[in-house]
Amino acid sequence: MKNLVVLSGAGISAESGLKTFRDSDGLWEGHQVMDVATPEGFRRNPELVLNFYNERRKQVIHSRPNIAHQIIADLEAHYQVWVVTQNVDDLHERAGSKNVLHLHGELLKVRSSYKSDIIYPWTTDLKLGDRCEYGSQLRPHIVWFGEDVPMIYQASHLIKKADILIVIGTSLQVYPAAGLLVHLSAEALLYYIDPKPQHHPSMAAFKHAYLIEEKAVAGMEIILPSLLEFSKI
Repeated sequence: MKNLVVLSGAGISAESGLKTFRDSDGLWEGHQVMDVATPEGFRRNPELVLNFYNERRKQVIHSRPNIAHQIIADLEAHYQVWVVTQNVDDLHERAGSKNVLHLHGELLKVRSSYKSDIIYPWTTDLKLGDRCEYGSQLRPHIVWFGEDVPMIYQASHLIKKADILIVIGTSLQVYPAAGLLVHLSAEALLYYIDPKPQHHPSMAAFKHAYLIEEKAVAGMEIILPSLLEFSKI
């Protein structure tokens, strides 16, 4: 089976009703991003940060995968598929994707603020006083601005092996995720699905690159016949 990697971002979840990372005014649900998505913000006002992610968690729980998520999951019948996602929801998993790598963490998990490898599944509100086994306050299992992205190395390894890369719902402007494209073979097949695509300097390096100026669902429906045909070659 050929290797197919999907690099997904907020745009794919937007069609399930989840808002993209920031509004046009730079705010996220009325908050400055630096207040709710940085370690410093958590130290200043942990209750604000916990409440913020509690609301995001509820939104994810009440959302549903869309057709784009489903098509990606169904492609596992034809390819070895890996999803590398910048999203913190579980919509890819709920659609049936078995191999999902979350670059920026997961909303339905929390972790110790003392030891980052102590991680628990979590579907209810997280409150001050909820502690790990070492007595440290639990925090959202989210990679905040200023923190390392530990899964980026595994993601780059997957991209290197890809015969096909589908970039969907991401502007390719947020690093280090945007830098993953440099690891893709020049011989690989690249689909970039975005209604308002941004120029990426690496795009010119690929011999077989296709720009699909559509939202996620329409874009996946457009390229699906080609993907099914290519899987037979």
